[in-house]
Amino acid sequence: MEHTITTRKPSECTNIAEVRNEIDNIDRTIVDLLSQRFQYVKEVVKYKDNTPSGIQAEDRRRAVLECRRAWAQEKGLSPDIIESIYDKLIQYFIEEEMKLINV
Repeated sequence: MEHTITTRKPSECTNIAEVRNEIDNIDRTIVDLLSQRFQYVKEVVKYKDNTPSGIQAEDRRRAVLECRRAWAQEKGLSPDIIESIYDKLIQYFIEEEMKLINV
């Protein structure tokens, strides 16, 4: 699913300032979406086994990374880079979940 978060297509930009403005719009949306994702991460703690292994959910982590790699490939992005980004993101969220359960 494509989301429109810019005011113009890349080919409609006429100068570097417009291109950078559209990139900033995209980045703001990415940060907003990560914040929304974090709200769900905090909510999922209610349903997990409140142990370190339950919070880490390694099987789920591996499945998410594999799926994001596939999504990256479908969009012509580097699966390795996208996996790296998500791996760091998931690790950060796991650390935050651990704080929520006081581990």
